[in-house]
Amino acid sequence: MNVPISRRRYLRTAGVAGVASLTGCSRTVKEGIGAERSAPSGVPMFRYNPARTGGPLGATGPTGSVTEQWVVQTQSGIGYSLAVFDDTVYVGSNDGVISALAAGDGTEQWSVEADGQIGWPPAVVDDTVYVGCGDGALCALAASDGTEHWVFETGKQVAPAPAVVDDTVYIGGVGDDEGVLYALDATDGTERWSFEMGFNAYASPAVVDGTVYIGGSSAYALDAADGTEQWTHEFSYLDSATPAVADGTVYLKHGKRAWALNAADGTERWSFEPEDPMETVWIGPPAVLDETVYIGGHDTAYALTADAGTERWSFEVADSVGSSPAVTTDAVYLGGNDGAVYALATSDGTEQWRFDAGSWVSSVVVVDGTVYAGTADGAIHALTAE
Repeated sequence: MNVPISRRRYLRTAGVAGVASLTGCSRTVKEGIGAERSAPSGVPMFRYNPARTGGPLGATGPTGSVTEQWVVQTQSGIGYSLAVFDDTVYVGSNDGVISALAAGDGTEQWSVEADGQIGWPPAVVDDTVYVGCGDGALCALAASDGTEHWVFETGKQVAPAPAVVDDTVYIGGVGDDEGVLYALDATDGTERWSFEMGFNAYASPAVVDGTVYIGGSSAYALDAADGTEQWTHEFSYLDSATPAVADGTVYLKHGKRAWALNAADGTERWSFEPEDPMETVWIGPPAVLDETVYIGGHDTAYALTADAGTERWSFEVADSVGSSPAVTTDAVYLGGNDGAVYALATSDGTEQWRFDAGSWVSSVVVVDGTVYAGTADGAIHALTAE
C-alpha cells in the first residue's frame, strides 16, 4: 500500500537517461578520460554504510597529484548530499532537486524536483533511491528513472539521511523541538515502529548487528526489530551527532569533544578534547578505519587511536574544515571552507595533494580511485590521479 502524498508535495521527473546536463546547469568534461574508467562499486548511503564508518576496508583513492575528470555546475549548494552507486552519482541540492549523473562523465540520467531543500544524501538499495525530499518527508524513487514509488510524511521539518538494512528504512524526523526515529517497510513505506527521542537531532541513525544508534542530547541504542530501548547515555552537552560504529564501539562527535561508548551498554570508554580552548570540533561524524578514528576540527583534522582516543597526528587546514572525512587505506580526504579538497596520509597526516574547488567543500566521497566533491556553490567535481 502506498503512503498518501501530501497535497503540498510535488515531484516531477525532469529528465531521463541520455539528457546531457542538469536543468539550468553546465557541464565540463575532459575528453577521453571517462571511457576508460572502471565502474564504481559504490557508496550507497551517507558515510558509506549503515555503520556510518566513513570508508570501507580496502578502498583506494588517488594519493599523487590529481586531475579534474569532469565538473557539473548546478544552481545551488550541494550540502552533504552525495552518494555514488552502480556507476551513478546521486546528488541533492538546496533548490530541491535530486539528480542521477553518470559517474564516468557527469551526464544527467534523470532529475526529480521536490518542494523543499534536499540537504542530506540518499540511500540507494535494491534499485531504489531513498531520500529526504523536503518538509520532513522521505521519498522512495526508482533508481532507473526517478519514478516515485512512495512518500512517507514524518510530520516534521527535516528528514536527515536514511539507513536501509534488511528491507527496513530507518529515518529521523526533526522539528517542533522534538525528534522521532522511524522504522519503515522499504517496499511500501508503511511504519513499523517509531521512537520519540525528545530532542531535535539533525543526525542520521547507524544500524549494526540488529541495533540502531543515534545521538542527540542523549545517545540511544534501540532494537532494530521493534524500537525497544536497549540503553541510553546522557551527555552534559551533545546535539545532532551521527554515530560511527566499529568493533563494538560507538563513536560520536560534537562541539569540542569526541566520545567512544561501549556498543553493548553505552558506558564511556574515552573522550577527546583538543588542548587549544579555542578549537571547536566540527559537528560532522567521524570516520573509523584500521583502529584509527578521524575527526574534523574547526580548522584541524585529527587522527586518534580507536582504543584510547589518544592523538596520533593533526593537520591544520587553511580555513575551517567543511566536510566529514572520507578514509581509505592510504589517505584521508576532506574538504575545507577555503574551497580546497585535501588528501592526507593516514600514517602521519602529511599532505599528499590539494585541489582548489573554488568554494566551500561540503561533501567528499571516494569510489574506485575517484574523489567526488560537492561544493556550496553547487558544483560537483570528479577527481582522479594524473
